[in-house]
Amino acid sequence: QVQLVEFGGGLVQPGGSLRLSCAASGSIYIYDMEWYRQAPGKQREFVAVITRDTGTNYVDSVKGRFTISRDNAKKTAYLEMNSLKPEDTAVYYCSANLVLKRYWGQGTQVTVSS
Repeated sequence: QVQLVEFGGGLVQPGGSLRLSCAASGSIYIYDMEWYRQAPGKQREFVAVITRDTGTNYVDSVKGRFTISRDNAKKTAYLEMNSLKPEDTAVYYCSANLVLKRYWGQGTQVTVSS
C-alpha cells in the first residue's frame, strides 16, 4: 500500500554527517519506520526504528551517533547520521512495517571515505 523512496545518500569523509530521507507515497502514521543497511559482502542489518508512537531503538554500533525521526504530516522518515565511520558504508534501506505488512525502499548508497 505504501511506496518508499530514499534520498540523501552520498560520499562523506569520516567524522562527517549525512541526513537520509524516506519519502512515502501514502500516510505512514500507522507504521513503524525502520532503517536497515547492507555493506558489500555482508548481510543486511537493522539500524534503527521509530515506532508509530515515536519510541526509538538503535543497533549498538550507531547509538549516540544516529538519530531516527519521522514527520507523519510530511509522510517522511529521517535518519540523521553523525560522526560517520568507514564501517558505516552501506546501502541504506527504509522500511515501513505493520504486523504482516512490510514495505521497502530501493536503497541509497552511503560511502564514508577519505
